[in-house]
Amino acid sequence: MQQEIANYTFQNPTKIVFGKDQIKQLSSLIPQDKKVLITYGGGSVQRFGTLDRVREALEGYNFGEFGGIEANPSFETCMRAIELIKKDGYDFILAIGGGSVIDGSKFIAAGAVFEGDPIDIFGRGIGKGEPIKQALPLGTVLTLPATASEMNGGGVITFKEKQAKIGFGSIHVYPTFSILEPELTYTLPKKQLANGVTDSFVHIIEQYLTYPVGGMVQDGFAESLMKTLITIGPDVVKEDLHDYTIRANFMWTATLALNGILSQGVPGDWSTHALGHELTVLNHTDHAQTLSAILPAVMIVRKEQKFDKLVQYAENVWNINTGSNEEKVDAAILKTVAFLKSIDMPVTLKEINVSASDIDFLIEQLDKHGNAKLSERGDQTLDVSRAIFEKALELEF
Repeated sequence: MQQEIANYTFQNPTKIVFGKDQIKQLSSLIPQDKKVLITYGGGSVQRFGTLDRVREALEGYNFGEFGGIEANPSFETCMRAIELIKKDGYDFILAIGGGSVIDGSKFIAAGAVFEGDPIDIFGRGIGKGEPIKQALPLGTVLTLPATASEMNGGGVITFKEKQAKIGFGSIHVYPTFSILEPELTYTLPKKQLANGVTDSFVHIIEQYLTYPVGGMVQDGFAESLMKTLITIGPDVVKEDLHDYTIRANFMWTATLALNGILSQGVPGDWSTHALGHELTVLNHTDHAQTLSAILPAVMIVRKEQKFDKLVQYAENVWNINTGSNEEKVDAAILKTVAFLKSIDMPVTLKEINVSASDIDFLIEQLDKHGNAKLSERGDQTLDVSRAIFEKALELEF
């Protein structure tokens, strides 16, 4: 029976400042009386001059810096930033980087003013899962399109000792503004560009590949974004192809993929992400590579439960309009694999150095982190997740 679109309330407070040479707008975006902490990751923002441009734009401001936020931002590193904020009285955070730096900065913004131990922001066996009631204001300068953290209220933090990646979210950690300069992507290596395309694609498909509820606008928007990534993806990953139009479309698609607009009133899956997080904990594989390595197996093992949307995906995204519905679905899965391979992403677990002996640990971690029942229906049990891991190991394309 056709299900209906659920009720929803949608609000996205983030201002997007998009285009060429927009970092100079910082002085109109951050109040002059704020004491600004600039947060960033490794040395790339220094090597390529982005940090210097930010410093120049903040001339006359009282600001400091905190670097070293990891590719999977750790609780421990973020807590050092929180202590620095408390000690020196910073009251505005400016994150320069991709999703990891922005995620970490969101937790820093919330943790700095959290009443109690900031670990209690997290649930799933880590802390008490208490709500975020306030946060320091946060702005971002996006350097790597991928996660849409620049325009949403969520984040993921890694707990090294507990071997866990745990998400959090609140309306209070939406960035007040985000600067999106497509030309900043010109400095990115192929691997990071491919990761960004893949992360964006899987974000979309997690909100789309569920079951029909008549969300024509949401489905159509998702299909258009996926087709855009399929079209431009192979050119995005060419490091020497500095095509502004291609990079601008990539950056905006990545932001729209998870800024909340696709998920309103429709079911979401997120099982690929849940399984992928455990793979990153296992062997530190890049987040996007864990997603591409598991997605084909999810589509195959869960084909019956997702069949109607898989048919729609085949027809509307891949233009597969001949053969039986079963043949359309199988063809669409293979085309998805071919797309991921075209940008040099792994499509099996063997390609990211996972073996059969690792599966018991992965299942234990899913259970430990409250993911014994996943997917849009909550019917992806640990046994089903095990079957997905096993399928992803045995597949050969």
